[in-house]
Amino acid sequence: MGVLRLELPLAAAPAPAHPVLSELTTFRIGGCPSRLVDATDQQALVGAIVEADKVGRPLLVMGGGSNLLAAEDLGELTVVRYRSSTATAKQASGGLELQVQAGASWDALVALTVERGWAGLAALSGIPGSVGATAVQNVGAYGAEVARAISALTAIDRLTGQVVRLDRDDLGFAYRDSALKRSVPQFGGMTPRWVVTDVSFRLQADQPEEPVCYVELAAALGVRLGEPAPLAAVRQAVLTVRRSKGMVLDPADHDTWSAGSFFTNPLITLSQAASLPPGAPRYQAANGLVKVSAAWLISAAGVRRGQGLESGAAATASGKHVLALTNRGGATREDVLALADWIAARVRAQFGIQLSPEPVLVPPREGPSSGA
Repeated sequence: MGVLRLELPLAAAPAPAHPVLSELTTFRIGGCPSRLVDATDQQALVGAIVEADKVGRPLLVMGGGSNLLAAEDLGELTVVRYRSSTATAKQASGGLELQVQAGASWDALVALTVERGWAGLAALSGIPGSVGATAVQNVGAYGAEVARAISALTAIDRLTGQVVRLDRDDLGFAYRDSALKRSVPQFGGMTPRWVVTDVSFRLQADQPEEPVCYVELAAALGVRLGEPAPLAAVRQAVLTVRRSKGMVLDPADHDTWSAGSFFTNPLITLSQAASLPPGAPRYQAANGLVKVSAAWLISAAGVRRGQGLESGAAATASGKHVLALTNRGGATREDVLALADWIAARVRAQFGIQLSPEPVLVPPREGPSSGA
């Protein structure tokens, strides 16, 4: 194969003349930052980050804006976007090494791998946002998570201003978590200590199929759990299922004016799991814990699809899936957070389980919250 160089679409939309986060995020909520910097190469990215950190300005490094909930008043916030999306592929021991710039569109990358018969990412189709952000969040869906494919990444260390290479073992991946994500609270609450510039994936080349590891997806494909299915069929089935839940972006569909799943699936103890009703979905997780479905908990606590805090509310649960909170038009961050708090309080009152929000709050929320 040699080295194959590829160009991918960018995750970040072009900046409007007067940048406002309501036009740059999938929630379509948020005001104007003090400064927006679009860096097109690593040197410019380093410079913008170091400059903001040196003077102590609040810093948000954003990709596609699909996991952010921003306030109207952003104060002195500097927003930096990395608009570099090239990729290189080469043969490596045990498969194919694919190195992708952090600014590339995640779903465009997945589509490329499926088209070329590179197995490992097909079940992660339809997830919006950037390649760099997937490594921070350790995104996952339908029995897959990106950590299984990542071999290493390059990042800017904000402590030193230097570019470093981090191997998979350095990244501390866990369910919807990583060492990068865990560093966010100590570095202003919005951007990790390590800002990703590129991600390397280890995939299987010339592999037209991959095993299906999720019951709902297996049923959609007509295969048994664990059986292989063609990559293109896996991708199409995932997109169909996600679209039915309002999890594929569509500007005309307010159910997709969201950040996808607002809460992560809770990890609870065996004794907590035993106290749940028999029909509650639960899955074995690491460290002797049990993962339970946040969507099931929310529905069982009496929250309905399309429900808001009042009739005609600007923020409601999606009409297709209660786990997504949506902007029906004109919602503010506080509208969404009030709804999230109410949902979390209902789940906590009924089951004694605390829901944890997934989106990054810009700026971070001050003071204690009742659940979001």
